[in-house]
Amino acid sequence: MTDSAFGAATPTVTGRSLPTARVRHLAEIAVLLVMLTWGANVVAVKAVLADLPPILFAFVRFSSAFLVLLAILRWREGSVGLPRGDILPMLLLGLAGFGLYQDLWATALGRTTASNSALITAATPVSTMLIAAAVGSDTISRAKVIGAAISLSGALAVVGATHGFGFTGASAGDLMTFAATICWACYVAFGAPVLRRHSPLRTATWAIGLGCLGMLPFALWQATTFDPGRIHINTIWLFLFCTLLAAAAANVVMFEAVKILGPTRTMLFQFLVPAFTVILAAMFLGEAIVVGQLLGGAIIILGIMVSRTHLLGARRI
Repeated sequence: MTDSAFGAATPTVTGRSLPTARVRHLAEIAVLLVMLTWGANVVAVKAVLADLPPILFAFVRFSSAFLVLLAILRWREGSVGLPRGDILPMLLLGLAGFGLYQDLWATALGRTTASNSALITAATPVSTMLIAAAVGSDTISRAKVIGAAISLSGALAVVGATHGFGFTGASAGDLMTFAATICWACYVAFGAPVLRRHSPLRTATWAIGLGCLGMLPFALWQATTFDPGRIHINTIWLFLFCTLLAAAAANVVMFEAVKILGPTRTMLFQFLVPAFTVILAAMFLGEAIVVGQLLGGAIIILGIMVSRTHLLGARRI
């Protein structure tokens, strides 16, 4: 039977379907493309914030994505509603993963560099692994722990090579970015159980839509001082990319991947976002690349490969 958008699944003796190796590989390729999109998204949002208030932009972007996804949901599944008992859990999920996350991340990005923002979010998979294990939505294997540790060390190497360590040089934007990563980790970890009751499309649609409620008050406040004359054609193109690809399509793909690969393994790919962002920020924003960033990026990729191996994962811990 078909169990996901990535292909067929293999029936088990218990009646449940498990994804085949081909389905898992396709899911991993899809996640890789999402990471590239999100890396480009950091650079695009950084460019847009030169003309638009951060939370107002986030609200318009995700509200538009919600309307697009709502239409697709109606077309694909024939209905758009949620059971009454799932409204509150989905509201909390949306407020954490989109509302509060965007309030913190978008504001922080206006105060720090695109590269630094992406580097700090590299800690997200470690938080996701711990939270997912705590709530029982995923298990921790030796391979996942070693892979996460290697990838985190690579992320730290990139940070050390560019900005160094120490509390005295930390900006408010950096601290807000770190707080945002905790919100995203909760979103992914708690989102996995919700997927057992709803499709990735329905989950992403309502998480985004309800999450917009957390942006609305700040967006209305920022709208009072916004000058529409600052909008130009490049702003519109960047808005469309951030809305249709990075917000709408990418989040549906991520929920589908979480359903197939599990939250921990899926979010380990998050370590690739800083590498993509650093390269794209250098190309389009003129931010510098140093050797330490390249070495750290290689270590990040190594950690992801280790987390995928079954040689270290036989014993659960």
